[in-house]
Amino acid sequence: MSTLPGRFLDALGQVYDPCCREKGISVVDMGLIHSVTVDARHARVQLLLTSGWCPFAARVLDEVRERMEGLPGIDSAEVEVIWTEPWTTDRLSASARSKLRFLPDPADVPDRAAYLAAHQPTDKGVRS
Repeated sequence: MSTLPGRFLDALGQVYDPCCREKGISVVDMGLIHSVTVDARHARVQLLLTSGWCPFAARVLDEVRERMEGLPGIDSAEVEVIWTEPWTTDRLSASARSKLRFLPDPADVPDRAAYLAAHQPTDKGVRS
């Protein structure tokens, strides 16, 4: 991913996929912004999607366009989804990675068997 100017990062850092909004993970944190170019006050944003089946893609595309058009010096914007490069979790920011981590870092668990034993669900309250 190319380095984006701060004004684009600030604007697009306020755009959230609805699935990640409650965790505070923006499209920038997700690594969805591939590139932003500006030519004669027209911005072109290339965006990756985590899945081609995302039901919120149109909403995210509209919000990215609206944020770009709200910037000084930008009169119009277009957003294009690119498919030539797959999105992978390597694109996540450190902040997004930590917010999405459900398990501790393996380096923080010296005794895997003891950790698993301590975190297994119990049968208490289960009726057959």
